[in-house]
Amino acid sequence: MIRFLALIIFFTTALTSRAADQPNIILIMADDMGWSDIGCYGSEISTPNIDRICSEGMQFTNFYNNAKCTTTRASLLTGLYPRNGGKGIELLNENMLTLGEALKLAGYQTGLSGKWHNGSKAPHRPFDRGFEASYGLWDGCCNFFDPNQPDPKFKGGKVRFFGQNDERITEFPDDFFTSNAFTDHAIETITKQSATKKPFFHYLPYTAPHYPLHAKPEDIAKYKGKYDAGWDALRKSRYDRQVEMGLIDPKLFPDPGLNPNNKPFAEGKNEDTEWESLRMETYAAMVDNMDQNIGRVLTTLDDLKIADNTIIMFLSDNGACAETPGGAGNTEHRPGPKDWYSHVGPNWAYAQNAPFARYKSHTHEGGVASPFVIRWPGKIKAGSKTDQVGHIIDFMPTFLDVADGKFPMSNDGKPLLRPEGISLVPVLTGEEAAIKRPAPLFWFWSKKRAIREGVWKLVWESPKNGWELYNLGLDRTETNNVAEKQASKVAQMSKKWYAWAALTGVKY
Repeated sequence: MIRFLALIIFFTTALTSRAADQPNIILIMADDMGWSDIGCYGSEISTPNIDRICSEGMQFTNFYNNAKCTTTRASLLTGLYPRNGGKGIELLNENMLTLGEALKLAGYQTGLSGKWHNGSKAPHRPFDRGFEASYGLWDGCCNFFDPNQPDPKFKGGKVRFFGQNDERITEFPDDFFTSNAFTDHAIETITKQSATKKPFFHYLPYTAPHYPLHAKPEDIAKYKGKYDAGWDALRKSRYDRQVEMGLIDPKLFPDPGLNPNNKPFAEGKNEDTEWESLRMETYAAMVDNMDQNIGRVLTTLDDLKIADNTIIMFLSDNGACAETPGGAGNTEHRPGPKDWYSHVGPNWAYAQNAPFARYKSHTHEGGVASPFVIRWPGKIKAGSKTDQVGHIIDFMPTFLDVADGKFPMSNDGKPLLRPEGISLVPVLTGEEAAIKRPAPLFWFWSKKRAIREGVWKLVWESPKNGWELYNLGLDRTETNNVAEKQASKVAQMSKKWYAWAALTGVKY
């Protein structure tokens, strides 16, 4: 009996000790936000709280997403490349384990506040896939002031699915705003879970600054007149600021110049110049408000005295968005109020992605490069910067590494697809300056393709252009296509891409 009690005490002490060593993890993600839309990446938008995470942690300059909302979220959650070309339930099936499920197995409490976009019906809701406290938009985008308001007819006219755990929510208070509501739920969940003294994982994917362009009047007012000079001036000012900050080297990041698919501001701006500027002013206000809410999370960590044992990170799910639902010049829809449904369009999006070319849904750097900052007090050196190539598929192995967790062989008797990324912990802690990836990185969305292997990146934009080849070590902004000079390299890398496409079910 005494021996049995001793064993209980031993294992209880071991579990308590393990929990004390396991850091809390908070993963924050913006929606459709450009590479240069936050201060530490060259923006004029006020983002002091995200900048604080950067200055107190590590900044990545070579981090990647999947160029699209749904596929990024699926890969982030599973550590896997999208299957079936990113279409249908194959994004998150029963042979895949989510971060919520994996970290629960490692002894973590879990929560989600925000945009899910991987299914609104059982068994594909966050509540079904490891997130025990879940709240937010199970769909792709919604009205920020009233998620129960239907989309306009030009966007399909449907009401987006908003839920909490296994129930749908259809009524919202008069002062509702999604970014605030997601943060309220995150803070409530973090506060409750931290009281148990067990580690927690919280996933906080905001819908800002995805269209429709909705923001509070007081936030929009901060940016009145700041964008009257237009998208050309904005892109140049951000590029110049990035160079001045030492974020980019102009020799390695040549300026691609004006958006080749659109006109300069003087020729392409709308006749309704107030509407034109208001689009960018409202967008900036949405980023600003998101940062304010991130500040509330940081304050909560400080107040609960758990900041020192919490990893907190921020990134964007893809490049800035060039889509124009309702038409490129639909000035009837005024950015800001909940009554209208507006967007920034391709020219503002091109500026938001400085110094890169292209945008969301493209596999050039403007579509797949993500700003990424991460803070881990006592482990990550404050103010550090890395050129390590990272990808959202690395989150699963990295999180399990810091949580001292194991990836199971099967789940409910079903074999699981193992994560395809790498742990970035050695780079985060300074143990290694860089890790050589054992395999190339791959992309596919809507016929667009890419593979990165070392410094080389092969991109397919359209049959007209064919394969384009860039040396990102010399030309990160993809201005010098060397495909004709490096035909053997193109053949070698394209063969690897086609093999990956066959393996993952891509139909190109």
